[in-house]
Amino acid sequence: MAKRRVTPKRRIKSQPDARRPKGLATGQRTIAMDRQYVVTHQVGAMPIINRVFERMNLHELLQRHLPDEDKRSRVDVARVVMLLIRNVLVSREPMYGVAEWARTYSPDLFDLWPDQLDGLNDDRVGRCLDRFFETVATNRSSLVVDVVTHVVAEFNLRLDELHNDSTTVTGTGKYDGAKQEKQIGDLEIPAITWGHNKDHRPDLKQLLYILTVTDDGGVPVYFHAASGNVSDDQTHQQTWKLMAELVQRPDFVYVADCKLASTANMNEIARLGGRFITVLPANRKENAAFRKRLVQSSSQNANDRVTKNDTPIEWQEVLRLIDEFTSDDGEIIENVRDVFQVCTQEHVSKEGYRLLWFHSLGKATNDAETRARHIERAERELEELRRRVEGPRTRFRSKEKIESAAKEILEARGVQNLLRIDIEETEEEQFQQTTRGRPNADTQYKRTIVKRFQLTWQLDAEQIEVARAGDGVFPLITNIRDWSAEEVLEAYKRQPTIEKRFSQLKSDYRVAPVYLKSVRRIVGLLAVYFFALMVQSLIERELRNAMASDNRQSLPLYPEGRACCHPTTRQVIDVFDVVQRHTIHTPGDDIGTTFPTQLAGIHEQIIKLLNVPKEDFYEV
Repeated sequence: MAKRRVTPKRRIKSQPDARRPKGLATGQRTIAMDRQYVVTHQVGAMPIINRVFERMNLHELLQRHLPDEDKRSRVDVARVVMLLIRNVLVSREPMYGVAEWARTYSPDLFDLWPDQLDGLNDDRVGRCLDRFFETVATNRSSLVVDVVTHVVAEFNLRLDELHNDSTTVTGTGKYDGAKQEKQIGDLEIPAITWGHNKDHRPDLKQLLYILTVTDDGGVPVYFHAASGNVSDDQTHQQTWKLMAELVQRPDFVYVADCKLASTANMNEIARLGGRFITVLPANRKENAAFRKRLVQSSSQNANDRVTKNDTPIEWQEVLRLIDEFTSDDGEIIENVRDVFQVCTQEHVSKEGYRLLWFHSLGKATNDAETRARHIERAERELEELRRRVEGPRTRFRSKEKIESAAKEILEARGVQNLLRIDIEETEEEQFQQTTRGRPNADTQYKRTIVKRFQLTWQLDAEQIEVARAGDGVFPLITNIRDWSAEEVLEAYKRQPTIEKRFSQLKSDYRVAPVYLKSVRRIVGLLAVYFFALMVQSLIERELRNAMASDNRQSLPLYPEGRACCHPTTRQVIDVFDVVQRHTIHTPGDDIGTTFPTQLAGIHEQIIKLLNVPKEDFYEV
């Protein structure tokens, strides 16, 4: 028997406590040098963020609207909320680590002293979110209105065109106390529940996060947290009325997705003097009728015959998107990215609104590639199903069961109209001995008939042609009569601005109520994210506008100093991450001598464009 070789476990030596100079707060970095030590504080892009806070008058407005609290509190709610906004913008630490993170920065940047940070634990932050919720949870939050009104005046924001959309904020946990909506006075407490999850997680509960941004810089001007099972089409009338009060006139252009295109929503906005642009839903009769004409027009063009009643559809180019590249020898090369056409015959919806049909060359290519990819995947899954059906130990013993499995595959891939399924039933004889033992001349057999099925499929050429005729086609519905088709199209093409904000919310800021079980605190945290999105969009807008005024095409923000034509707030924060303050302490010197990091050329360019004084990075 082989001997087992036993390796003795190593004894782990106990680690000594960290040697830290007396009075040094947790989170600060220090280096000891011959009875001297150096304390390093982070500065980063915090002076830029603080300058935007000052222009927004955020601290004063928060103090004015937030409810009074216990005088024994070391830090008021307004300062805690502003600290959370800074944390979301820069570091995205969890709530229990906010105080630890704040200690790594110079105290004057947050207007907080170390002894105040000692009382800023996760419980204190949670109670501050409760109070913040009480201010922002009402339909007509005066705090949000006052902040947005001040920002519009201070930053000269244009409110002629507003874009609205929604996303879902997915959470984990039971949320036992948040299964149903509650109304406590003016407070609306939403329910965390299942709904149409836009993160493709139907197994998790959610909240609906509704956001409205300006066309001018994509600055958020309104948000609302609704229950997870609320449909988007139920939110537009309330949102539009609040925006009308904010803009103080009804004739701004309201752009949203197809959930706006319900008869009730469009009629109500039009009745109140509003203007809207949205997409016609695919289930409308006007959509089916026009796509039928597309197929007829395509066949007529192929046969070179036109009947009197079926006039072919004519298109006219309205927009061409071109990318310019400079070759190594200095030659400018143009690349056509997309071409948009509009149907020359304007249509009218059943409500009497203007209906414009557009064709995009890029969308047509994408539609064809997507359809081919879905068909290929469906055929692979059908092939796997066929092997299971025709296998010797198959469990598919009925035609109905096979049809159900095949239909499920086609519906999951969205090709139920493009593939035709055929199931052929055959009978197979099987013989089995009636007795045990090896067979001989006297062995008797029992004959049974077993049903076998053969699964086949083929492409529906007629439906493929119908789908191909509609590639790249999309309808826009609007009540704006004095705009050209090109102006309507360009306004709708600015809708991805709000999609970018949602992308930043879920990727850069990683919004998720993982450590919060109270719906009040979750909504309060979502309000913090709203103000964080507002600050970062204002920084981007100010920087890009300043570059345009200074005739500056780019900034060297990419690695190796490569040019960046559209700088983002994330890039600005990253490039300022190296900026610090170092304080040398000697025995008997409690104050010490501070030496700030020397700003590089790119730092000075950015703060000059943003009109941030250089002294803000140096003063203590």
